Amino acid sequence: MPSSSDKSSRLAPAADSAVNLNRRSLLRGVTATASLLAASRVAFPYGAFAQGAGPETTKAQLGYIALTDSAPLIVAREKGFFTKYGMKDVEVLKQASWGGTRDNLVLGGGSGGIDGAHILTPMPYLIHTGKVVQNNQPVAMSILARLNTNGQAISVSKALMPAGAKLDSSPLKAAFAAKGNNKVAMTFRGGTHDLWIRYWLAAGGIDPEKDVETIVVPPPQMVANMKVGTMDAFCVGEPWNDQLVNQGLGYSACVTGEIWKDHPEKSFAMRASYVAQNPRSAELLTAAVIEAQRWCDAMENKDELATILGKRAWFNVPSPDILPRSKGNIDYGDGRKVADSPLRMKFFADHASYPFQSHESWFLTEDIRWGILPPDLDTKALIGAVNRQDIWRAAAKLADIPAAEIPVGTSRGKETFFDGKVFDPDQPAAYLASLSIKKLAA
Repeated sequence: MPSSSDKSSRLAPAADSAVNLNRRSLLRGVTATASLLAASRVAFPYGAFAQGAGPETTKAQLGYIALTDSAPLIVAREKGFFTKYGMKDVEVLKQASWGGTRDNLVLGGGSGGIDGAHILTPMPYLIHTGKVVQNNQPVAMSILARLNTNGQAISVSKALMPAGAKLDSSPLKAAFAAKGNNKVAMTFRGGTHDLWIRYWLAAGGIDPEKDVETIVVPPPQMVANMKVGTMDAFCVGEPWNDQLVNQGLGYSACVTGEIWKDHPEKSFAMRASYVAQNPRSAELLTAAVIEAQRWCDAMENKDELATILGKRAWFNVPSPDILPRSKGNIDYGDGRKVADSPLRMKFFADHASYPFQSHESWFLTEDIRWGILPPDLDTKALIGAVNRQDIWRAAAKLADIPAAEIPVGTSRGKETFFDGKVFDPDQPAAYLASLSIKKLAA
């Protein structure tokens, strides 16, 4: 049975301060016996885990928000991948909001909170630096894997559909000026959804600091809030954009893969103290997540995936709100329909699972752009402290990932956005300087 009990949001002082982590490289387990391999092929189509040194602990409490990109954690629990890798006492616990996720990470699993989570990629950095923690007290964090690329959207109210904003947001400029009291919603200040909607607005000449008010709404509450007119537009992950369309309350102006093709999105992150105390357990958890990601990507599993996620224990959402966009079939709600879109959510394909450091450099640069982080931040050192791509690589070996599917370096290179802007991870300052609308901290 799934373990998905809610952990309520509780704010407490940070349980630990930033720690200086030693890089660890652990030996891969010995080859399993031939009989074990034969017996496990049916249960585990990607191969049996070769048991080596056991985990320091078999326990971990992991949080998730009801978003399709949390699927790897839920599937790892439902399909037995955590147990396969010796992590038999993992709980996957529903969080009410990203603020609740943060608060429970601050508490930690040993104090009634959680050890790790499905999380917006910038959040571990904001927690690690103390920017979003009570009293600005840092809680050291580690990113172990990326959970997905693509799979989010920017949705606009039905009332503003006649303006015709799509990937180009500029038609909303006049509509906003005429309407007044304009509100756009995202899910956490400085998180991915905040950055996507800000980028989209700014690219169309709409200043998200002056022309609209940005508000925070938890993902599962987006549709209900649009229904009562709380906001004019929002950015969130699936299945909530598709649900909005299915209920006739608005439309998707664009999916975020149109803004940046195969962009990074959520991450699997843990408190650094858990990783430091349980390095083998952290690798095994990551290996289970990687295997679950491969399962989630297989098209033949999409129907079952939608059924699993839709269960009352997990999302409590009709599977028709989940399935179409999972397969890349997008009904934008304004007459546009796309089948088999290459911009569908990816969990493992095309290096979606690997936590490229270059991508985290972009997120930090955008948080600097909007005054959330200071301009003089040493982003390279910060990424070096939080990004544990070394654990991902060790876990990928445990999960028997072919060498061809493991990135050679830590950078995906230059990234090009829909408006022609180019982010060079080696020159983030030049990218920042090229942006005309921004709000740098003093």
